Amino acid sequence: MAGTKKRSWASKAIQSAVGVGFRKAYPQVRLDPDKYLHHVRRVYNLRIDSWHEMQSFDEQTLNPVSQRIVWSAARMAALEGMGFGIGGFATLLPDMGMLAAITLRMLQKLSLVHGFEYSTPQEVGGLWLAAASAAGLDFTREFVEKRAIEHLMPRLIDAMAAKVGAEVAEKWAGRLIPLVSAGAAATLNYYFVRSWGKRAREHFLERHRSARGKLLAARALLPAVAEAS
Repeated sequence: MAGTKKRSWASKAIQSAVGVGFRKAYPQVRLDPDKYLHHVRRVYNLRIDSWHEMQSFDEQTLNPVSQRIVWSAARMAALEGMGFGIGGFATLLPDMGMLAAITLRMLQKLSLVHGFEYSTPQEVGGLWLAAASAAGLDFTREFVEKRAIEHLMPRLIDAMAAKVGAEVAEKWAGRLIPLVSAGAAATLNYYFVRSWGKRAREHFLERHRSARGKLLAARALLPAVAEAS
C-alpha cells in the first residue's frame, strides 16, 4: 500500500515536472536550421543546399546521421542526470527542464535530417506529432492538422507528461534517496532519451519513405512528360 502511494506521488511529481519542463523549454531551444545545415554538410560531407534535399537520400545515408544524433542526445542526458541526480527529487524540476530541452533539440535535428523543416504552423504541428509518437502516444495527423498550434501544444504536452509520469515513476523511485541517485539518474536519463529517439527515428523514417517515394515517382514521370510535350 505504501509502495503504491509512493509511486502515485512520484508519478504526479514527474508528470508535473515534465509538463513544466516542456512548456519552458520549447520557446528557448529552437534550433537554427541554417546553422545546423552548415554543420551537417561539414560533418557528414553531404552536398545539400536545403533540408528538403534530404528527402532524396536513401536510408543507408540517413541512418548513421540519425543514430549519431540520438546517441549524442542520450549521452548528454546521462551527463545532465549525473549532475542533477545527486539531489534526488529535490532537483527533479531543473532536471526535467534540461531533459526536455535535450529531447526537443534531438527531435528538431531528426526532423531536419529526414528532410522536414518546422517554419510554418503545419510543420510545427508535425514536429509535435513526432514528439507524441516518441512518447509512445498515438495521435493521428488528422487530429493535429485540425487544431491550431496554440491549442495543440498544451494537449500534446499534457498527454506526454501523463504518459511519462506513469511509465517512469517506479523506475525513478531510487531518486528519492539523495546522494545515491546520481548513477541511477544518469542511466535512466540515457535510456529515456534513447527510447524517445528510437521511436522518433521510426516516425520520421516512415514520413521520409513516403516523401521519397513521391519524389522518385515524380522524377520517373519527367521523361514521359517531356516526350509527350
